[in-house]
Amino acid sequence: RNIETCLRAMQPKLYHCGIRGNVSRTTLAKANENRDWRIYADFAQILIDKARTLYADEDFGIQLSREVYALDSTTIDLCLSLFPWAKFRKHKAAVKIHTLIDLKGSIPTFVRVTDGKVHDVNILDDLILESGAIYIMDRGYLDFARLFTFTQNLSTFITRAKSNFDYRRLYYRKVDKTTGLRC
Repeated sequence: RNIETCLRAMQPKLYHCGIRGNVSRTTLAKANENRDWRIYADFAQILIDKARTLYADEDFGIQLSREVYALDSTTIDLCLSLFPWAKFRKHKAAVKIHTLIDLKGSIPTFVRVTDGKVHDVNILDDLILESGAIYIMDRGYLDFARLFTFTQNLSTFITRAKSNFDYRRLYYRKVDKTTGLRC
């Protein structure tokens, strides 16, 4: 409705662009049905890159010597009858939005929308890692074969351990509890 209203307000200028009549919501909807979604993905990436450039020198009160990113996802429930392509469960549809946020400016640097069945850990294959950066994620991303690529890229990852995590401590260093660190 907002786009339709703006186009009506600009009718005299649209006339000079070759658009003679009113542009209805139906016309816009039909045009978007046939438009490739990648146009919007590319445009969004351009906007993200511009925002990161604008705020590159801002510290936002956070003193970080390296880039720090947070990776997480959220599931959005949908109506199965309206979105049959997003089947999640027997009677439910959903999409999942996977987002990597640059904590220095709270700017998303990576956004991927998948159907609700895609497990979080699969998104690690799609990330373009920044050398030397720190990546914080929850335990849904715990897959050491995939996380090894972070180490190969000279990046650091921080994640929580799963309850069935099988490990051996190779060495131990005393931790000052007053710093807030827990072991």
